[in-house]
Amino acid sequence: MKTKQIEHHQTLREKILATIRDAILKGDLKPGEKVAEPELAERFGISRTPIREAFRQLESEGYLTVVPRRGAVVAALSERDVHEYYAVKSILEGYAAELAAKNLSGKELAKLESINERLKLLAADGDVKAFYKVHHEFHETFLKAANNSKLYDLIIQLGQKFTRLRMASLSVDGRMAISVSEHVKLLEAFRNHDGKAAENLIKKTAAIGGRVLLENMAHSRGEAVNNSLLNENIDAY
Repeated sequence: MKTKQIEHHQTLREKILATIRDAILKGDLKPGEKVAEPELAERFGISRTPIREAFRQLESEGYLTVVPRRGAVVAALSERDVHEYYAVKSILEGYAAELAAKNLSGKELAKLESINERLKLLAADGDVKAFYKVHHEFHETFLKAANNSKLYDLIIQLGQKFTRLRMASLSVDGRMAISVSEHVKLLEAFRNHDGKAAENLIKKTAAIGGRVLLENMAHSRGEAVNNSLLNENIDAY
């Protein structure tokens, strides 16, 4: 009975997480808007404990800010966060890609190619949530192949803290398809065991991912932007 209660508690928590994430990504919940515990408690028919647990998780992912005496409010996307996250991501993942290029086995390369084929189908369907999950699997595979546990932990922890930025970037129209194309070029570098090419590709794709997100943020504010970044060619050198 206790095990079933725990599983039920975890399932409700995941539903709350998904509900709030989706509402924020779709713009149904705006930056600065309060996310009310009583409404969620009534909607899911539960106590506030799993709701508060979900709020803490969403705060760690950058979706919410929990303010004393006010409760949880939707966090605003910060241009500074975008600049800083993608700058650090490019350095850490670039180095991991360089190491992975030397270590990846034929079996691991085949796995990466298979994952990217799945991503191509998900991009065509426009399924951002499923794409994000499989996209994480692609990167996790080569990060593990880098064979540096401290580097792996740093990258995973950083990614978890900025989940919202990563989801928002992939949600930009056309970005998922471009990501698949970027992976094709990265796979070529991996097959050739060309660490420097792999590192350069990761750095360039991270830079463009950040700039695309900044453009989309500017567009949402009603500013005129140039959407040519999605068509920018990514080469290793």
